[in-house]
Amino acid sequence: MAGLGGVFSVLPTPFTASGDVDRESLKRVVDLFIGDGVNGFTALGVTSEVARLTDAERDQVLDTVVTRANGRVPVVAGTTAEGLRTCIDYTRRAKTAGASAVMISPPRMPKINSDAVARHFAEVASAVDIPIIVQDYPPISGYAMEPALLARIAREVGAARTIKLEDPPTPFKTSRILDETKGLDVRIFGGLGGVFLLEELMAGAAGAMTGFAFPAILVKIVMLFRAGRVDEAGDMFYAKVPLMRFEFQEGIGMAIRKEVLRRRGAIADAGIRAPGGTLDDGTRQALDRVMAWTGVGD
Repeated sequence: MAGLGGVFSVLPTPFTASGDVDRESLKRVVDLFIGDGVNGFTALGVTSEVARLTDAERDQVLDTVVTRANGRVPVVAGTTAEGLRTCIDYTRRAKTAGASAVMISPPRMPKINSDAVARHFAEVASAVDIPIIVQDYPPISGYAMEPALLARIAREVGAARTIKLEDPPTPFKTSRILDETKGLDVRIFGGLGGVFLLEELMAGAAGAMTGFAFPAILVKIVMLFRAGRVDEAGDMFYAKVPLMRFEFQEGIGMAIRKEVLRRRGAIADAGIRAPGGTLDDGTRQALDRVMAWTGVGD
């Protein structure tokens, strides 16, 4: 995956009204986002509700995404696990399924330290020959990786030179990591719903990896920025960021995102697996308003 960058959409996992994985809706999301111009997909991420999937469902979701993408864009698979053996097993299964890379957070364990984190990535890379995206998202891992640790992993683990930063301030952290890894081809993606995308690009980020339901907006911002049309990229970003911010609300963000994708005709049911937030009438009305104010249609 040389030159990894641009916009990778973290896919939701649609469910039927009865709570089963809805493969047909997932296929429609893949097609919709490819039409939006995304550079790739991430399946089995945090906002894919991966923690609420069985192992069989994980395989089902990844197979659906890889098969539907059909080589049009690369697919990254989340393979984070608390145990090293489980993480390696998920990673092997992802490679067998056709994933182009995997995304891994540090294992959640009490009193983990930087040596243990670095060793975890090194051992996964030693066991499975596949590019690794290091996910820095402390709310999930319970561990905040300092820029020096992320730079160390990039230096010591050749397969792990792509990073997904979700620990603000991400632009500052991006600059620090790139400063400490000069001479290496280190790629950094922003996440967090895209709410810092422009500033991350200005700091040297390669793109965004997030589940925002209108990825065409992110694609356009990245395209304008790379073309040197920074003011135009800024005009678009600051006009649309209220919608990104609204969608990325803690607790109900996934429910909002699925509701938007239902409105876009991609998923049949916007339900979240329990325990998960649901939308009330006030939030739905606020979504109507923010979509109108930002000029985004259904």
